[in-house]
Amino acid sequence: MKKESEAILLRIFIGESDRYKGKPLYRHLLEMFKNEGLAGATVLRAIGGFGKTSYIHSTAILQLSTDLPIVIEVVDTKEKIEMIKGKMEGIIKGGLITEEKVKIIYYEGKKEE
Repeated sequence: MKKESEAILLRIFIGESDRYKGKPLYRHLLEMFKNEGLAGATVLRAIGGFGKTSYIHSTAILQLSTDLPIVIEVVDTKEKIEMIKGKMEGIIKGGLITEEKVKIIYYEGKKEE
């Protein structure tokens, strides 16, 4: 059965070397999102990119970076996204967060027994 609804996509851009309390930041955020009951999150490791400093981070052999870009995407209701944004304050020291309205189109398949 097809379901449609409105939601918010939160996209968080950080570096692979970013940490929080000794743990990779992306891992801490992923666990926090799960513990807070968000619908889902995905962590993507980029092959290249640059940010405010304009320094290019890349997987190219001649400029191999130890700080590749990480993008975390989280989709949930506006209320849950607002709640989690408040909890992220003080955790993310540097990076970029974007937010946009999205339409969720979900096809529900057979439930596994």
